[in-house]
Amino acid sequence: MEQSIRDTLGSARVRRGADTGLAVGLALLAVVDLALSSDASSWGGRGPLQVGLALGCTLPLAWRVRYPIATVVVTTAAGGLLVAVAAPHQAPFEVFIGSVLAAYSIGAHTAGGRRWLGLGLMFGVGLPFMVAAGSNGMATGDALAPIAWLTGAWAVGAIIRGRRLRTAELELLTAELAQQRDLQAQAAVAVERGRIARELHDVVAHNVSMMVVQAGAADRVLEGDQPDVRRALAAIAGTGRETVDEMRLLLGVVRSDEGAGLSPQPGLGDLDQLVSNVRNAGLHVDLRVEGERSPLSPGVDLSAYRIVQEALTNVLKHAETATVEVTVRYANDAVQVEVCDDGRPRKSTDGGGNGLIGMRERVAMLGGEFRAGARRDGGFAVFARLPIAGPAA
Repeated sequence: MEQSIRDTLGSARVRRGADTGLAVGLALLAVVDLALSSDASSWGGRGPLQVGLALGCTLPLAWRVRYPIATVVVTTAAGGLLVAVAAPHQAPFEVFIGSVLAAYSIGAHTAGGRRWLGLGLMFGVGLPFMVAAGSNGMATGDALAPIAWLTGAWAVGAIIRGRRLRTAELELLTAELAQQRDLQAQAAVAVERGRIARELHDVVAHNVSMMVVQAGAADRVLEGDQPDVRRALAAIAGTGRETVDEMRLLLGVVRSDEGAGLSPQPGLGDLDQLVSNVRNAGLHVDLRVEGERSPLSPGVDLSAYRIVQEALTNVLKHAETATVEVTVRYANDAVQVEVCDDGRPRKSTDGGGNGLIGMRERVAMLGGEFRAGARRDGGFAVFARLPIAGPAA
């Protein structure tokens, strides 16, 4: 915000400096023209009046942006008086330039009723001088041309102001859309993190519950007293129950589907069923598994499955008839999943989904590598590399 204010103030100073330089330059040019002119008839002479009128037609342009109506009144009065004094000769071009710039400033830097007021004052102030110039012998055609130029400059200024305002509105709208997109992305990340928390709650709670059950079963089949072993098994069972209760309090509050609690989550071993379901939906899918299957931690196994599931869902939603290749590679320290399709984007696709955000969030949570984007030969590709040992790797 502070930088934007400084930029605005800086541009305003530059603009005021440019207007001041323009006004001073025109004033000097007018005075030099008046002094060096061999025939000063176009100025109506070389007296102090002509010098004052030359400065009155040019110096007020330094305030043409801040006070456009006052500027046009002063320059029109000075220019009109100079035209009346110099008639039947035409006034110098410095007077003409000053009047045109003042008329342009009315259109470009005023709005609504003030714009029309400025136009009315410009012609209202200049009309008596034009009549006086006509009585001094100025041809009617010489008076009509400046009127057309001044009206045209006023109209051009109004058009440019309208375009400038529309551009500013579009820039503001673009900034608002970008802000909304960022907020939507943050909301999508929050939703995906909640989903991941729910799934990890199910995975860990299920495994801990199995530990409690196994500890209880071992205690029942244990022969003899063996008090130390029984105390250890009781401690395992008690700690496991407390852990499950704590997880329900800490993570269970984010659940929206309590009926699925403590159920095992899917993994890469369920890809055959997933691919079969997608094929039944009309998508041709090839599944390849490379390397020797390695035991994965529940979080890595679940995340790899979800990435493939979301990538296939995106193909169904956003691509026309396509063939998809799903590749799972097991390496020594990581598992890689890659989903590539050759489909073309649907014309009705809005591109506003959050699937890629969710996939990227999962991979980042596990300390892996994620890439997604369009392929050179058409279609889309999703790649994820997940360390087998999880984030600690």
